[in-house]
Amino acid sequence: MDDKHMQIGEVAARTELSLRTIRHYEETGLVTPSARSRGGFRLYTGTDVARLMVIRRMKPLGFTLEQMRELLDATDRLDADEALAPDERQALLARVRTYRQAADEQVVKLRVQLARAEDFAATLAARLEQDTPVEHDTPADGF
Repeated sequence: MDDKHMQIGEVAARTELSLRTIRHYEETGLVTPSARSRGGFRLYTGTDVARLMVIRRMKPLGFTLEQMRELLDATDRLDADEALAPDERQALLARVRTYRQAADEQVVKLRVQLARAEDFAATLAARLEQDTPVEHDTPADGF
């Protein structure tokens, strides 16, 4: 990711998260601004934005803040420059696989919900079409 610093407003626009939500994630320790401006404004990097995007994608799948923290910790440790013992690396990868499986299961559930919602919307549309009067073309001379 790039090292360009962004203020919270730009980050909010990029992530489609509210300023309040970003601040909440900071307060809970899920994301920390990479720097502060001289005036004390939060400054974020592309890496920080990527982290917020992971959180944003986990939220609708029903993951808790603690689960988000656990996954982010695992990926942070896997991405760190420090060498991991093989057994530790395997344990971290197993944790990520567990979250992948949980995400896949939630996606299946959401697809079922979406299909039901689309069916319901189609049912309502069909019902409205039944009650919409059909206008007949009548020639101007009455025939």
